[in-house]
Amino acid sequence: MRRELTAVPVSRPSPCSQGSMSLAVDMRNLNVACVDIRNRGARSGGGRSACGFLSIMGGRQLPSNNSDVQNEPDLNRFRPVNEQLAILMRGVDCGDPRTRDNMETELRDRLAASRDSGKPLRVYCGFDPSRSDLHLGHTIPMRKLRQFQELGHQVVFLIGSFTGTIGDPSDKDSARAQQTLAEALDKAETFATQAFRILDRDTTIIDYNHRWLEKLTFGDVIDIASLFTVQQFLARHNFRQRQERGDAIWLHEFFYALMQAQDAVALETDVQIGGTDQLFNLMAGRKLMEARGMKPQTVLTYPILPGTDGILRMSKSSGNTINIDDDPGLMFTKVLNLPDEVVPLYCDLATRWDQATLDAAQHRGKDDIASVKRDLAKEIVSTFHGNDLAEQAATDAARMHGGDAPSSAPVVDVSEPKSVLDLLADAYLVKSRGEGRRLVAQGGVRLNGETVSNPMLKVHPQPGQEQVLQAGKTRFLRLAHPTAKESRAS
Repeated sequence: MRRELTAVPVSRPSPCSQGSMSLAVDMRNLNVACVDIRNRGARSGGGRSACGFLSIMGGRQLPSNNSDVQNEPDLNRFRPVNEQLAILMRGVDCGDPRTRDNMETELRDRLAASRDSGKPLRVYCGFDPSRSDLHLGHTIPMRKLRQFQELGHQVVFLIGSFTGTIGDPSDKDSARAQQTLAEALDKAETFATQAFRILDRDTTIIDYNHRWLEKLTFGDVIDIASLFTVQQFLARHNFRQRQERGDAIWLHEFFYALMQAQDAVALETDVQIGGTDQLFNLMAGRKLMEARGMKPQTVLTYPILPGTDGILRMSKSSGNTINIDDDPGLMFTKVLNLPDEVVPLYCDLATRWDQATLDAAQHRGKDDIASVKRDLAKEIVSTFHGNDLAEQAATDAARMHGGDAPSSAPVVDVSEPKSVLDLLADAYLVKSRGEGRRLVAQGGVRLNGETVSNPMLKVHPQPGQEQVLQAGKTRFLRLAHPTAKESRAS
């Protein structure tokens, strides 16, 4: 999946109407006959493939999916197909019930062949390093990859080091700014560390797609491009809108889907995972694989996770992210403040809960959505920070709800009278003194639980007592007289 970081409304036309169905290998033909996944056929042009490369993490080797070695199948290696299918299809959606049914049918056939042969499926998802940090939206496909891992299948975490130089144009209103390969690699340095908060470090294979994409000749590119028509690309919703507005559609933007298709060929994949906005690109991979004599990959798509505003997709540029490196308290509070209507989707996509827990949360949410949010927040924080910090974040959130400062709030000494505005600015609870004045005028500043109406209100030292200054919902400052601080230390 190529994660986009610009603001795009979540409620957009179904991806099934964005030109994807015009590809020769369309979603209506997903339930193709299952064949032994060892018998692959030709690879990509020039014989380039990912077979035999060493992973970046741990030196694990990715064997060819076209191996002729015949081993006795281990029929007990994998769980029954129906059990695997129930887990893997959770959250999968395309906006079209028939397409989802076809995805499920083909995945069932793949899983059956895998169990019969004792050979794991090769599953991948790609992540373009448009930015150096990951947010909760990026972890949705990682969770699906982790499910495949726990069921015994082989997972490739592909860093789009080359595709990231262009950027995915899916659902973009304008062309993305290009970056150099060096810039993309620099941003990708922390990807693995962040990804291993979800994925199994010992079994994840990591690779970079510049290894094969930058080696393609112009003849190779023309060969790939000859399989697609301009009309197929112009049928995509975002390109069609730009054309109608008279906005530029740059030729290099068409190449993105071709490059992602080549990834599938190079990795010899069985399954690719991506967001619903990625369906066209995933289908391009199927078409190219078929043209290379390979069995087309199965594709699984999932809904786009809305950001904390509940409207736009989660992205840095929209300022609506829950970053996986957010401190526990901030992460917990962001989840608590989610709009009620997006909570079910977050529960479905962003938790490790089993179906029984999900059903119970859905039922409870009809009458007590606040308790579901608390459980959801604790689950998300524990995923990235552990149970202890999740419990502490829950305790701090309860304190903040009662007007008390969380344990993590900074402490400042107040040895002489100081204005509320000075305290806010000096402690960086506001970005500027002007913001501080506006926040006070809006009733967003409290001192010891009481709303402050005058930004120049003097806060006097209270020997032996701690006071609390609150800015907005989540920013707190603990005000202590030096003697109070000393008494706590002793």
